[in-house]
Amino acid sequence: MLDRLFQLKANSTTVRSEVIGGVTTFAAMAYILAVNPAILSNAGMPMPALITVTAIAAALGCFLMAALTNYPIAQAPGMGTNSYFAFVICLGSGLPWQAALSLTFWNGILFLLLSVSGVRRQIAESLPNGIKVGIQCGIGFFIAFLGLKSVDIVVGHQATLVTIGDLKAPAALLVVGGVALMTFLTLKKVSGAILISIVAITVTGFFVSQGGSPITQAPDGVVSAPAGIGELFMKLDIFYPFTHFTEILDELLTLLILDLFDSIGTLVGLSRRAKLVDSSGKMPKMGRALTADSIATITGSLLGTSTTTSFIESAAGIESGGRTGLTSVVTGMCFLVALVFTPLILIIPASATAPALVMVGIFMAQGLKELNFDDLSEVAPAFITMLMIPLTFSITEGIGLGLLIYCLIMLLNGKGKEAPIFSYGITIVFIIYYAFR
Repeated sequence: MLDRLFQLKANSTTVRSEVIGGVTTFAAMAYILAVNPAILSNAGMPMPALITVTAIAAALGCFLMAALTNYPIAQAPGMGTNSYFAFVICLGSGLPWQAALSLTFWNGILFLLLSVSGVRRQIAESLPNGIKVGIQCGIGFFIAFLGLKSVDIVVGHQATLVTIGDLKAPAALLVVGGVALMTFLTLKKVSGAILISIVAITVTGFFVSQGGSPITQAPDGVVSAPAGIGELFMKLDIFYPFTHFTEILDELLTLLILDLFDSIGTLVGLSRRAKLVDSSGKMPKMGRALTADSIATITGSLLGTSTTTSFIESAAGIESGGRTGLTSVVTGMCFLVALVFTPLILIIPASATAPALVMVGIFMAQGLKELNFDDLSEVAPAFITMLMIPLTFSITEGIGLGLLIYCLIMLLNGKGKEAPIFSYGITIVFIIYYAFR
């Protein structure tokens, strides 16, 4: 039955590989269960209900992606847009969180219309090869940077912005050992190399201390009762954008641009790494994937959370062998199980997930071999894209600046007609965005 539903044989995979992939993806993105509620609670939303809503929204997003695309790509309330929701829309502009949920809802409705009409797919397919490679590699660098930052191997510095942290710290040593272990197991073609390493480091953390405390903290219990979601469910002020249109126009447009290009960028990067693209470099089910993304955002806003989108951490499950929607289903089920076993899930330390993120970065950086280094008009936009994604902490900014450079190069080089027309249209949108932000 599973083979018929998910075409396992056709995708050269097994139930075991898909389960490992799904659990690995969940392990890499389980942090969202703690981080998303912590961020959104700054807008005045109740933390206990947010934990439950985050898990349900993530599970629904994963199931939607599996049903509509059969892709091993997980969804959950997105990082970046949740910060924009809480700190800019609510705290900065003074909008109540019910109004911010309404902006998220109508954002999802608009994207659903654009997805069904094929406009979002055309935007994604109009990106030139250099930009697509830049997105893939830039996301890889971004993921690795986040992993190293989470355990203070990379730290802030007043003069140089970033610098090396304390490599003698036990947490840092576990990360270095974890990367080495994952690489070794991968070279030996051990199934679930990333998941095995995450579990091994988590267990080791019980016996290794830093700052007087074990790196892996003992759980408060094994199970916990999920909080109710009545305080958030269907609490959005659905007509707020229509009654306060001039007041929220800036926030709405920014939210649209952030969500549009973050989701497209993530899907482009993951599809290339998972070999979900055809011979022309296009993702055959891009339209369906974007539709799943849109519906997940709509349902998430009704539940009571910010934009739900595809997660770059899905790459961890892909590298562990996930190839079909069964991987996404397993990840979604893990989120639901986590509602009961939250104390156990939350003991996974950053020292265990950081090596996985670094390893994923290494895998995604292999896309560099697809660049034609003899063609500077392809290399320059790719370089700007992959550089700006981690430096600006935004896939959107990387795409915008990379496309701007690409269009300028093509025009100056007398090859303006060779660039896709949508590339110019998107670039103009970004110019307006930068001019009035």
